[in-house]
Amino acid sequence: MKPEIITETEDFVVLNKPSGLLSIPDRMQSEISLKDILKEKYGEIFTVHRLDKDTSGVIIFARNESSHKYLSELFSGRSVKKIYYGIVHGSPYDDKGHIDLPIAEHPVKKGKMMVNRKGKPASTEWEKMESFGRFSLIKFRIHTGRTHQIRVHMEHAGYPIICDPIYGDGQPVFLSSFKKKFHLGKFAEEKPLMNRLALHASELGFEYANGEEYTLEAPLPKDFQAFLNQCRKNLK
Repeated sequence: MKPEIITETEDFVVLNKPSGLLSIPDRMQSEISLKDILKEKYGEIFTVHRLDKDTSGVIIFARNESSHKYLSELFSGRSVKKIYYGIVHGSPYDDKGHIDLPIAEHPVKKGKMMVNRKGKPASTEWEKMESFGRFSLIKFRIHTGRTHQIRVHMEHAGYPIICDPIYGDGQPVFLSSFKKKFHLGKFAEEKPLMNRLALHASELGFEYANGEEYTLEAPLPKDFQAFLNQCRKNLK
């Protein structure tokens, strides 16, 4: 659960957020968040954007008001390059595509979003990087930042993110479910190969106020790599 600092300046700090850690405090203040951790280290800290609790990867916080204003305008003005990787159920027929469908809050289910023509514009480019039939590794570039955008768009397309408790079946994936000759010791208990939302924020790219270009990256986490390696061995 320990976040890794990717880079820090006098104006902002960029981190690799682990899955399972809130980006900012929730309304109930029920558990510690990444912002809480940063406030202890830096004192004043400002939220620029957020990642879902179970999404890992690159996130940026501002360290002063002027930086917060500038970075927030970059995000709202769609001037930030945002790349994600996700593992989905199934294999899209096409190798790449563009989902341009508006997203709105679900009228009944609190905390859930849905594709709705009366919603806010949402744009997601995707590219199939590897296909294993049952699962696929997809690269996403999002041009808007709607709540749960990738998750909603992929559910709508029929290829939900694996282990997604809101837009998929929420079930963990076990190696025994697709490895043909799987053997577990008599008294051993099989642990899930993947047991969290398989979505990772891989890259942020932008030009800062001083004219410097930043490309900030977080490599695929170990659980992603382990899952993909087992797919390569057993599903290709």
